Amino acid sequence: MHRFPLRVATMLLGLLLPSALALAVPILNDPNGFEGLPWESTLMEDTQYKKVEEAGRLLSYELKAGQPMLGTIPVEVLRFTTFDGKFGRVLVRYQSKDTHEQILAYLQTQYGPLDRTPGQISVGPIRVYAWHGFDTEITLRYESRIERGVIFFESRILREKLSEGNSGTVF
Repeated sequence: MHRFPLRVATMLLGLLLPSALALAVPILNDPNGFEGLPWESTLMEDTQYKKVEEAGRLLSYELKAGQPMLGTIPVEVLRFTTFDGKFGRVLVRYQSKDTHEQILAYLQTQYGPLDRTPGQISVGPIRVYAWHGFDTEITLRYESRIERGVIFFESRILREKLSEGNSGTVF
């Protein structure tokens, strides 16, 4: 299973995020999950999901069939992660400027418009956008030079539980 690239990507995101982060906007209607799947649900290998990574108490799954999609937008990777069997994170990876523009429009439609005031949106080769809700946090990081993006949809409550007594990079 491909643990090394995912861990490297997560570590780099953690290192680069503070330097490129634009101010987050509040989520208008917090979904308390991802596209109808509530946080802390039970996921398991079945007809819909296949396990793709196991790292101790963390298990990651991908959909067994079909093109991974965010809404109606095709993406490269759509990975669901659980901790102690409780669903708490979705990783989305995509490629191309066109896909980025579609995803940015979709996220603003679903979770609220970004603050376009000068100085509120990051500029340069790495752009970071964030939405924060009571239950959900969404962070999008896009590298314009290589036209690649990654999005994390996370349960804020589960992430806080995980950080109690653990390093901040566990989940």
